[in-house]
Amino acid sequence: MKLLLPMDGDDTQESELTGVLSAKFWATVEVEEGRVVEINFYTDHSEIEGWLDAVIVTNNYEPIMEFIDNQMMVLVAHTQRTIDDIVEAYLFRELHDLAL
Repeated sequence: MKLLLPMDGDDTQESELTGVLSAKFWATVEVEEGRVVEINFYTDHSEIEGWLDAVIVTNNYEPIMEFIDNQMMVLVAHTQRTIDDIVEAYLFRELHDLAL
């Protein structure tokens, strides 16, 4: 599973999830068999090649139609902000599907 996260920086430990429109960097997090395999940062999500399974957003009111048009699942992390917390919440199915 490959996740896309809008982030306020490009540090895997210190950066936090931010709104889609205020993202300074986009992180891709590849998770396999319950473990993080790879994390990459991009300045623009259009630079990312390959399939992305889901985008993680901060709330239900983010502009997400572009991601839905690309057949990506949209998950909401209401309280999780760090990559570690988001991955843990994803693994334990604590992230919520965006209700349209």
